[in-house]
Amino acid sequence: MEETSGHDAAEQSRSREGDALSRDHERSQSDRSDDSASPDSQTRQDTGERGSSSPNSQAQQDAAEQSPRSQTRHHAERVTLARLPSGVEVATTVHRYDGAEAGPTVYVQAAQHGREINGSEVLRRIHDRLRRDALAGTVIAVPVANPLTFDRVSYTAPAALDSVNPNMNRVWPGDPSGSLHQRMAARLWEYAGDADAIVDLHTGSPDMLPHVVYAEGDADARSLAAAFGTDLLLAEPAGDDAPDEWRARGFDGKLRVAAAREGITAITPELAHNKQLVDPAIETGVTGLLNALRHLNVLPGDVEDNGTPRRARNHLGSVDAEASGLFRVTGEFAVGDRISEGTTIGTVYDPATYESLQTVRAGQDGILYALTREATVTAGDRLAGIALVDG
Repeated sequence: MEETSGHDAAEQSRSREGDALSRDHERSQSDRSDDSASPDSQTRQDTGERGSSSPNSQAQQDAAEQSPRSQTRHHAERVTLARLPSGVEVATTVHRYDGAEAGPTVYVQAAQHGREINGSEVLRRIHDRLRRDALAGTVIAVPVANPLTFDRVSYTAPAALDSVNPNMNRVWPGDPSGSLHQRMAARLWEYAGDADAIVDLHTGSPDMLPHVVYAEGDADARSLAAAFGTDLLLAEPAGDDAPDEWRARGFDGKLRVAAAREGITAITPELAHNKQLVDPAIETGVTGLLNALRHLNVLPGDVEDNGTPRRARNHLGSVDAEASGLFRVTGEFAVGDRISEGTTIGTVYDPATYESLQTVRAGQDGILYALTREATVTAGDRLAGIALVDG
């Protein structure tokens, strides 16, 4: 999730405590026996490879094979993002799909925050589809953008590795001479910075409404977000239009914002359920990404009609814990509900003395798009997110 939830904020604090252990980030590939490899990198090229197909779809695939546009080339490369003090490389795999016809370049990444894994599964599920479908242009896919946090199943990196910039999504476009996360971002920016469009896949807690975030005032990004097809679209201010709090929290270093500064259309889909592979969330991502590629004319066909999405403004209705304790939701709420200013959402109380420390209320009218169900909270943790509906 782009925004730090209450649980993730607490985890970020814990991750800074003396964890100097790291693991070997050169992950072996299960299909390496079929690959051609050099000493410096692992690569794979596929021309016209096809996944398994049912008899009913064979005729369509045979027909597609006749079209030059269907001859998509796939190339997978192992890329070093940075090096640890021991000399161990922090590496990931970058997939490139080149269509036979000219078209835009689209950069897609997942798992920038290591616990947000559903986007990685989205990219796995569309892999065969991209290789066999009629593709125009280029798709670059990075299923594990941040191996450091992926291996730790964490939101941020341990302080021992990057105490300056523990959150990778605050440092874009990176710095090849900077901190570990800055170097990693700079290496990936070599791919993302040349794209015409960027899709940065994130996931949040189970109690979060799937949505797509885009830069407020960017018509192209808004159209791409609508094509992705979630019920809720959240416009986030950027640059000079952003509030001081936005800049203080480093939001100008998000990948989507860095892309917008360079004139690259970018969106951030937020799927639900981090740490778990959950089919409804994954299928939302698969359908959405295919729709986005159709919208950009990278894939043929029409964008699926998902109705008119609700549009709202993001990060304007944060409801935070004023004190540490246990948070208990006291009403029947579901993400996606309309909520009125002043509505009581729950209470924070002292578990030792039973004293009520805070009555948690909605600060504005809007859509309840996130609600923490994790009871142990620390002062400052986000308890709920309320989006202000446009119009």
